[in-house]
Amino acid sequence: MTRRRLPNRRAGETIGFEFRGAAYVTTFSRFHDGKLAEIFIDCQAKGATPLDCDAKDVAVALSLALQFGTPAEAIRAAFTREADGTPVGIAGAVLDLIEGGGQ
Repeated sequence: MTRRRLPNRRAGETIGFEFRGAAYVTTFSRFHDGKLAEIFIDCQAKGATPLDCDAKDVAVALSLALQFGTPAEAIRAAFTREADGTPVGIAGAVLDLIEGGGQ
């Protein structure tokens, strides 16, 4: 499988949100065909907190999966959810925010 490369310069969208009482910002971009291409997630807590490190690592893994062709909806559907459909982790929360409009 080949990784789909992104142009060096590309438009992005940034959204602030709260998850489990912590403030986050996610920035994402899309391929020319509109499919989600990359995600950045930053926890707004001061300093290099474990939440921020986890968020950044999740964003890298999501971005690589997207660039290697995994559909965002397939990733989104695979994440753990509460009985009411709300995401348990930050990755599901971000994909719901970007692609799903929530559950």
